[in-house]
Amino acid sequence: MPDFSEEGLDHYLLNQVDLRHRTVSRRVEEVLTVLRDLTTEVSKKDGRFQSIAHAGVNNENIKDQPAMVSKWAALLRGRCSFNPAIQVLTSSLVLVSVPVRGLIGYHQHVARQWRYYSLTGSILPTPVREPEKLHQWLELESFTSPAQDWQDAKVCVEGDIVPAKVVSLFREQLETAILTCSFSGKVSILESVGSVVRVAIETVEGVMEAELVPTVELINYWPKKARWPRLLQRWPTTERARCIKSFGFNLMATSNYHWLLSFSRAEQALLVAVDEDGGCRRKCYRVVRQLKEDTWCPGTKPVITAFHLQTLLFWCCEKFPCGRDWRCVKECVLRIARKLLKCVSQRYLRHYFVRSYNLLKYSNTTELDHTAQKINDFIANPSLYVH
Repeated sequence: MPDFSEEGLDHYLLNQVDLRHRTVSRRVEEVLTVLRDLTTEVSKKDGRFQSIAHAGVNNENIKDQPAMVSKWAALLRGRCSFNPAIQVLTSSLVLVSVPVRGLIGYHQHVARQWRYYSLTGSILPTPVREPEKLHQWLELESFTSPAQDWQDAKVCVEGDIVPAKVVSLFREQLETAILTCSFSGKVSILESVGSVVRVAIETVEGVMEAELVPTVELINYWPKKARWPRLLQRWPTTERARCIKSFGFNLMATSNYHWLLSFSRAEQALLVAVDEDGGCRRKCYRVVRQLKEDTWCPGTKPVITAFHLQTLLFWCCEKFPCGRDWRCVKECVLRIARKLLKCVSQRYLRHYFVRSYNLLKYSNTTELDHTAQKINDFIANPSLYVH
């Protein structure tokens, strides 16, 4: 039986992890090319939506903030070619933020408490449920200069920008764009649960699925719900945390009434600089991610995604902030695996920025139990999986 050694890990990285990374990168690049064309066409027909080429600091809403663009470019220089619109959740599923246009000057204010409207605008006898901890309402009054288009009844009800209506409008435009761009044989819209547009895209190396989500990008603003960094926190540094918060957050149209808070730019900024002290955090993350893909939780709709693993990595970095704690890949992979086993077994993983929210709250408990058993098997005998 092979030993679980540093040499075995290096072999695993070269022959499994790197190979998967190259394959997925090629597929993602092909998907991005298609989605750039489609969202550009959507933008031509409806100015409320932008191409994904304008995501993040390339957003047209902040073209008058060159300092912000320079800061982001400096952070990523020489590290990776990263498109802020995309998050790779599995080897066959990506989450794509489609930036919107025309919502300028965001500020938080006390929202009214009750809503009694349906998605069609009719009056309900009882109020719509309140948003959960990682969600919020989005009112036109939150913006100093909302474009006239956003006051349209197609997307707005009683002063609220309603995510389900925004998604419905985007879906209609996307269906037209697929025909216009002659992608009917390459792109198909799938049935999806909730307020999400899910598409399948044929690539040279197989089918890739993408969830397209209209997104309000709020740069240079940090939400009150995200009480970060925490008191006496040693990772990341105070200077890095201040820089990260300046990149702001997103509001994503993933449910019917409420907008989901997303911190994709902040998370990417943490990840690209995670090993500035010479540690092996990113290498450990790649090993654990490969194990999840191959053994613990495979498939296109896994109960644990790369986002969960990334969140777990951040918590481990905060608990072990020093570079000397991240020298031995073998020990650190086992550390992350044990932490993941604990979270999956307890069905509790705190969001990194909004720590009161449990990312596993609505996960399938049977699938979590199966995943926990597989992680436990790995911890008991890692050499069977990594060699």
